[in-house]
Parts: sequence; structure tokens; C-alpha cells
Amino acid sequence: MPLSREQMLVEMGISPLWMLREPVSSETPEPVAVAAPVAPATPAQPVLPAPIAPPGAVAEFDWPALLAGIADCRACELCKQRRQVVPGVGDRNPDWLFIGEGPGAEEDARGEPFVGQAGRLLDAMLEALGMTRGNKVYIANAVKCRPPNNRTPEAAEMAACRPWLERQIVLLKPRVIVLLGKAAAHTILGNDSALAAMRGKRFEYAGIPVAVTYHPAYLLRNQFDKGKAWEDLLFARRLLRSGNT
Repeated sequence: MPLSREQMLVEMGISPLWMLREPVSSETPEPVAVAAPVAPATPAQPVLPAPIAPPGAVAEFDWPALLAGIADCRACELCKQRRQVVPGVGDRNPDWLFIGEGPGAEEDARGEPFVGQAGRLLDAMLEALGMTRGNKVYIANAVKCRPPNNRTPEAAEMAACRPWLERQIVLLKPRVIVLLGKAAAHTILGNDSALAAMRGKRFEYAGIPVAVTYHPAYLLRNQFDKGKAWEDLLFARRLLRSGNT
């Protein structure tokens, strides 16, 4: 039997204190200017194997070519221990695009992002907003291969995977992007600020409004921040409803 919205909020641990109402005002926060996407400056990195497809070619890929390219990619060291790539899953004509950090062990085994405990929390968050995975929602990660021991992806790994993610965004044309965690914010916005400083602010990527919130895995360890994440999702919904396409 499907859970009610109130039951979903209880499941997320944000009820009754966090039964928030949408503000009456329809005003949208002023956008925070973000420079055109560029790879963040990093110290000199070791020479990495070249990807199967040159980065310039990726900009012309359709979905079949993109998924084949991701599956064959050898652009960083993460390809050496992966069981399979995890390109993303969901509606290819989405309103919402959620971007996390990288696949974990369960994701690496199944080839789908957010299928473990953190994924179940993300699904509960979506259902609390009246959404479901795969229905106007697409979920991806900053990197497509599992980092060892589920560690945070390194800057060089995210830079190597960035062309694939950028092409996905072009093909998906989401109405709003939600970045889950600091690594996702770093790879999309080139912003290394603390996550707390980015929450509640409107960013933009290629003209698409962007909101930043905590990664579900962090929320599993820090239950008191679930309410903040709920606020962030309501903020992202206001961005979507503000008329941006």
C-alpha cells in the first residue's frame, strides 16, 4: 500500500517539525553568477590513458553513442577496478536532474545509481515531493565508475568524466538541476565553497537553474540535517516553478 505524503516525511525523519509551507511570495532569489563551465585548476596530474572518444567528439554524440562511449572509456584509473559503468537512469525528458558523486558497491554491481540505502532515502525524498524515480526525474553522478572503497572522486577523475556528464545535460535539457554533495557542486559549478555556504542560493549551469544540497549518504550519518535537505528540495521546486525552461 503506497505511503501517504505525511508518512513519507516521517520516514525521512523530518516530521512533524519540518512540515514546511511554500512561501506566499513568488519571487525567485537573484541568480548567483557562475562562469562558463571550465575544469577547476588543479596541481599537475600524472598522464592518464586517453579516452576512447576524444572530448571534442563527445559533443556530437546521441544517446546510443554516448552510452557506448561511457562503457568503453579509459580516461582515468577508475576504469581498472569497475565491474560496470553507471551512466545514469531515468526519464530522458526530465524536469529534474539529480547529480551525485559516484557509484558505490551496489551501484557498481547493478549498473544503476542510488540503489543502496542512500538511494532508498533519495526515493523517499522524491515521493515526499510527489515524484518517482524515472518519471520526469533523471539521476546521474559526477563520475561513472566506482571509486575504490567508495571514497569521494578526485578532481582529476571528475575532470576526465566531465565531458560525458556535460553531454548528458545537453541531451536531457532538465528544467532544474539538484547537486547532491560537495563533489557534484565542484564538478558542475567549479565551486569549492563549503556546502553550507551554497545552500539556498540559485546557481546556473548553461542557463539551467541549479540548487545544492546534502548527499543522501551524508544524511544517513547526520539525521538532524534531513530538515535542511527538505528545505533545499522545496527551494529547487520554486526554481523550477519560476518559469525557467
